[in-house]
Amino acid sequence: MIDSPNVELVRSIYADWERGDFSHGEWADPEIEWVLVGGPSPGTWHGLAGMAEGFRTWFSASKGVHAYADEFREIDDERVAVFVHLTGRGKASGLEYSPEFTRTANVFHVRGGRVVRFLLYLDRDRAFADLGLEE
Repeated sequence: MIDSPNVELVRSIYADWERGDFSHGEWADPEIEWVLVGGPSPGTWHGLAGMAEGFRTWFSASKGVHAYADEFREIDDERVAVFVHLTGRGKASGLEYSPEFTRTANVFHVRGGRVVRFLLYLDRDRAFADLGLEE
């Protein structure tokens, strides 16, 4: 089965993220909405500078983060959900991430070959519920 262009775009983003490289943003629309759903610092950021700030907020207590896609699901013509597991360490403690806290989800809204909205769910179950999906 051939993936849709939206799924292919999201797969290409994860090719970098699996190597721990979160520095590329050519996939993002200049007016992207970046949303951190839940966790200790939920929030919404706008634009490329806002996306960079959102990632910094998310990474502020971590180091050596890698995001591995467990599953890609095309939700509709615009949305791709990715169910993810993370690896990394706490900056202060140096402790590896605990497996029960590393199963997250991301939802990419794609229009015109660019991501216009990105949601990072720290709670995978909440993503399933919000999307009306079953695990």
